[in-house]
Amino acid sequence: MQQSLTPPYLSTGIVNQLGDHTFTSAEITKFAKNFDPQFFHVDPEAARDSLFGGHCASGWHTISMWMRKQRDFAKSEAANLQKNGHNPPEYGPSPGVRNIKWLKPVFAGDTISYFTEIAGLRPSGSRPGWHLLSQKCGGRNQNGQTVLEFDSTVFIRIS
Repeated sequence: MQQSLTPPYLSTGIVNQLGDHTFTSAEITKFAKNFDPQFFHVDPEAARDSLFGGHCASGWHTISMWMRKQRDFAKSEAANLQKNGHNPPEYGPSPGVRNIKWLKPVFAGDTISYFTEIAGLRPSGSRPGWHLLSQKCGGRNQNGQTVLEFDSTVFIRIS
């Protein structure tokens, strides 16, 4: 029989390293052509004369990669919990993010290390059996500079 517990990686104050991603020029262009077709994202040559001075990723691309890394991290942690006889938490929808800040451009060739810091976990007042997980999220480039930060809340069920 599996046991329930609040996983240590959901404890307030814990910083979880979600993983790294290196942005390539081809990937930046492909994402931008589909979702954010501004010239400094889709045209590396023209981007040199932009405010950024180079080919850079869309902010939406950088935050999408945060989501990918967060889901990979959660899947890995769930597998570890199951292997040790515990029920993993069930993630639900997010009621929203706040304070999105793209602080520095992410250029082709930059490697971003994504993280989340657990800000709190409390029972939901409107959804019995569910909790609200508050997180401070972001990413840092290979020079340790924060390029992205935002506050996130997500429903989570710990059974």
